[in-house]
Amino acid sequence: MIFSHPHMDHWGMVNELPHSWPLWTGKKSAALMQLTLGIFGERIISDINTWHSRETAFAVGRFKVTPFLTDHSALDAYMLLIERDGVRILYTGDFRMHGRKSVLVERFMKRPPKDIDVLLMEGTNLRSNKPVMSEADLEGHFAALANEVAGHIFVDWSAQNFDRTVTLYRAALKSERDLVVDLYTADALMQIANGTGLPRPSREDFASLKVVITPKMKRLYARMGRSGFVDQIISAGVATSRKRVSGNPAFIMARNSLVSDYEAGGDLAMTANDCFVHSSWSGYLDEENEQSGWVIAGEVGARRELIHTSGHASASDLSRFAEAVAPKWLVPVHGVEWDNPGIDLPPLKRLSDGETWKIGAQ
Repeated sequence: MIFSHPHMDHWGMVNELPHSWPLWTGKKSAALMQLTLGIFGERIISDINTWHSRETAFAVGRFKVTPFLTDHSALDAYMLLIERDGVRILYTGDFRMHGRKSVLVERFMKRPPKDIDVLLMEGTNLRSNKPVMSEADLEGHFAALANEVAGHIFVDWSAQNFDRTVTLYRAALKSERDLVVDLYTADALMQIANGTGLPRPSREDFASLKVVITPKMKRLYARMGRSGFVDQIISAGVATSRKRVSGNPAFIMARNSLVSDYEAGGDLAMTANDCFVHSSWSGYLDEENEQSGWVIAGEVGARRELIHTSGHASASDLSRFAEAVAPKWLVPVHGVEWDNPGIDLPPLKRLSDGETWKIGAQ
């Protein structure tokens, strides 16, 4: 059985799997996976089995699985308790404790499942210097930046990092600006916002959220056979254009593909009065790409900033979590510093690729 969550780096090769393998994920994750592949003219071949965020235990063959909604930069991420024949395995997946859903992890740690035989725990941030400030702190940084920048604040962030979308929307409200997103970001919000409290394109409920319709994205949705979605955005009164946005300083979604559309149109070309913010992992910043927003901002004399926080738990939070769960064994996944983690951890069981380990055997 394969479990997934919506970041594409976790499921991008899902169609390479044998079709006989059951595929499971949260309902909102499934919607985002289908939407993202649709952008590329593809689809998931296998059927997707789903659970709801408030789901209790369910059976997958002879396994009993209990999902626990957790805090991560990706929406609809879960920890999983997997049980069979008296053996209990807890898999953390990617998680953190400094996002907008950190209370979920704190509650879990106060009453963790008992008698865990194996904790499968990620360790992406072991011995790393990745920023782990809270989304609330980032919100303050963006709001302060808006007071210092006369022009637009172009922000490059993942449309599927919904915590960051909320952070930017709240910063926009504080600074009396609009948050301008593209059709794909608007589509993702509308797919999953119901029941979450997330902002979504709505003139009545989220008046400061606007959707810019660029020629390139409009053509893309036409090729997908979804021109009706563009019409829906227009009829809802939340659509805007590059020209209309240009006269009102705003926070603007600025993936590289969008920046080229802004520059081509002229109305939203960056100037020295603007600021460009890279709000993703620094490893995604390509300073050699002449068509990137970062490079273009430098060429025109715009201010440039790195404002981001990791989607993964800090080393100290990993230690706290492992202590709270108190497993018999900890099997590490993700991360490269497990030989010298620099934190207190339960007994480690290192497994090589393809190595078989019978749980309970020494």
